[in-house]
Amino acid sequence: MAKFRKIGILTSGGDAPGMNAAVRAVAREAMHEGVQVVGIREGYQGLIEGNVFDMTTHDVSGIITHGGTVLYSSRSPMFMTDEGMKMALKTCEEHDIDAIVALGGDGTFRGATKLTHNGIPSIGIPCTIDNDITATEHTIGFDTAMNTVLSMVDALRETCESHKRCNVIEVMGRDCGLIALHTGLTTGALAIAIPEMPFDEDFAIGKLASARAQGKRGLIALASEGMKPVGDHKYSEYFAEQIEKRTGIETKFARCGHIIRGGAPTLRDRLIATAMGYAAVQELLAGKSNEVMCIIDGKIAPVEINYALILDRMYKGRLEDGDLDQFTQEQLASMKETCRIRRREIEYLYQMANSISF
Repeated sequence: MAKFRKIGILTSGGDAPGMNAAVRAVAREAMHEGVQVVGIREGYQGLIEGNVFDMTTHDVSGIITHGGTVLYSSRSPMFMTDEGMKMALKTCEEHDIDAIVALGGDGTFRGATKLTHNGIPSIGIPCTIDNDITATEHTIGFDTAMNTVLSMVDALRETCESHKRCNVIEVMGRDCGLIALHTGLTTGALAIAIPEMPFDEDFAIGKLASARAQGKRGLIALASEGMKPVGDHKYSEYFAEQIEKRTGIETKFARCGHIIRGGAPTLRDRLIATAMGYAAVQELLAGKSNEVMCIIDGKIAPVEINYALILDRMYKGRLEDGDLDQFTQEQLASMKETCRIRRREIEYLYQMANSISF
């Protein structure tokens, strides 16, 4: 078992409900193993600036119920520079930080890899409400965000029903439409627009008009913010205008926005966060680093960070020259299969939504 004096914990990038549960699990498991814990405020920028403090059990008591991150977060372009890395390493040296657990998304993992290559073993924990890290089936925050959207759409449906309206609701998901897809399916939306699937606007508007003709009063459509804009308009706003213009149905537009980042994490997110935090410490103590904790086939499994990052690029069609040269044929086949499975799941859910919404 590897020996550490202190393990540092930081949260970086966008906040996600469940981050605090993961911080708590990392801190408590490290303390249980006799390792001191350092909290790093404001992410990698805080590591550069030495914004750190020794954590106690009191610091993580009760935080499992809170959204956001008690360690705060920021984005730090400086960290990716040589000067920023020198300052971060100096902080680690001055505070006897032997390893880092970094919570966040792909940018956070790139930072963790850089730390590992500079002598500070690091483990990443995937925290993003979008569930857009291809290597893992679930990310911390996704379930809570969906449940928040669920409550909001259910409330809007009631007023749509009362006033015989349609409402187009935009939800977060910059490059990933999973929040819109899952919540659209579970709120009975008649139309769902996501960037991963071709959206037949004429068919969707026709479906809404047909539902109204059959006597349906409250009509709901879900759109991901990642949909391609039309002129100066975000697609969801444009789509709302088109529905009213082409059908005469009174149509309102609502943007959930960043409210779905907040709120108390659900049981599922707390459980995933706790399991990942515990496993991250166990991996460090076993001498492992440069990994991201993932869920594969329903179980916690470590994945090498660079593999996870390149897999993500493959899935999103952003591969660069030379990205795949470092992998074996077996690894490449596994990557392609993971991408195929993820696309197939989205296609299946999208087909299901279109089949049962009329």
